[in-house]
Amino acid sequence: MVHHRRGLRRLIADDELLAAVEHDWTTAPLSPKRTAMLAYAVKLTAAPGDMDDADVDALRHAGFSDRDILDITEVVGYYAYANRIADGLGIKTEDWIPD
Repeated sequence: MVHHRRGLRRLIADDELLAAVEHDWTTAPLSPKRTAMLAYAVKLTAAPGDMDDADVDALRHAGFSDRDILDITEVVGYYAYANRIADGLGIKTEDWIPD
């Protein structure tokens, strides 16, 4: 989605890295910590019923605190919720929002 790309562009001030993440985050030159976070986020989004202690342990092993893990989980959950509401209502991005 365009608005997610803009947010990512603000966080990653590196157009080459942004392009690599957009193309395939699993092959992008990301730190092991970021890769662990994204793997967790993808699994939580795509298969929430398959989450288990090993997923949380992987984040701890990557260097995230329990508070960090809570924050990651809340953000992933919020975006899933907000996207489903917007999709369910057929909400489209406004034309005036720049790419």
